[in-house]
Order: sequence, then C-alpha cells, then structure tokens
Amino acid sequence: MNRKKRITIFSRLRDENPAPTTELKYHSTFELLISVILSAQATDISVNKATEKLYKIARTPAAIYDLGVTGLKPYIRTIGLFNTKAENIIKTCAILVELHHGIVPNTREALEALPGVGRKTANVVLNTAFGQLTMAVDTHIFRVSNRTGIAPGKNVLEVEERLLKLVPAEFLLGAHHWLILHGRYFCVARTPRCSACVIEDLCEFTKKTSR
Repeated sequence: MNRKKRITIFSRLRDENPAPTTELKYHSTFELLISVILSAQATDISVNKATEKLYKIARTPAAIYDLGVTGLKPYIRTIGLFNTKAENIIKTCAILVELHHGIVPNTREALEALPGVGRKTANVVLNTAFGQLTMAVDTHIFRVSNRTGIAPGKNVLEVEERLLKLVPAEFLLGAHHWLILHGRYFCVARTPRCSACVIEDLCEFTKKTSR
C-alpha cells in the first residue's frame, strides 16, 4: 500500500470521527491507567461497569491502596484475571505513592516498571493521557493493519513499528483510536462488515475476496 492510499484511509476515518478517544471511562490519568490495566483480556464495557462503582469510593493511588487486595477484589470480580489484576493494582498504587508522589509518570520506562503495565498499556497511557505519538497494538489493530494492508506484520511489535513509520504524521496521534474502533465495529474478526466500511475500496482484504 502506498502513502497516498494511507492518507486517504486516515482522512476518511478522521472525517467519520474527528476527535477519537478511548471508550474507557475515566476522569484522571490515574483512573485511565487503572482502567487500562483492567482491560487486558476484558471488554471496555465490563471495565466501565466495574470502575463506575470503584471510582466512586476510591479514585487516587492512596485510596485504592488503602482498600488492599481483599477490598479491591469485590469491585473487579466480574473482570477476567481479577485476582492477578488486584494484586498488580495494589502494588502499582504503592509505587505511585512511594516513588511518584501519587502522580502517574509520563515516560515509558517508569510506566513499564509498574506491576501489570506492559508495552501496550504504557502506549495507551502515553498516547491518550500525555499526547505522545505511540501506537498500542491490540488484537483489533493487529487484525486491521494486516487485513487492510495498512501496516502488515508478523507480530504486534512489528506492526507497531510499521504503523509508527508508515502512518502519515498528521494522523499519528489519533491512529490508535481510529484503528481500534474500526476493528471493534467494522473490521471484526469473523465476518467483517465490508459493506459498511468507509475504506472498503482501498482495502487489500476486499480485493482478495472479490477475485
């Protein structure tokens, strides 16, 4: 796929959604961090249902740390891997209080040093909260990038690197959100909604299936 096609693709995605953002509900960078940790192998809907109750009673590192693992678990019990996530969140809150004065750091190194925070989670926080040009590649973005031909790669890191290199600069900040939402609602895994897709005529997958 050439640069001209990529510009057209992201122009159309931007026209459809001029101000893309995460579907996780949060009111602070800390809440975003906790929600993203919880979202691993879980839906945004399930996370939002859990955090709606959690953030009403604890919305700072110190407040959630005071809950302890036992106190936190009832709020996130409906989310996959909640036992491990509860332990990681409490450890993360302790580090934020002790080393960062309760403030979420804005560097990859510091974020990835937090329990439960890997490269993808760090990328989401750096992009969404701090406006950095990062690319958090999840299953949706991996699928869309390969299926459409925007930035094919054999693994998530390769797709991430290719997206950062190939997506035109003016679209880089919003590209993560456009791609994830496109994969979530249109370019779905089993039966992609090609007839409702705004980039169908530019998609490599459509060309292959129409032969």
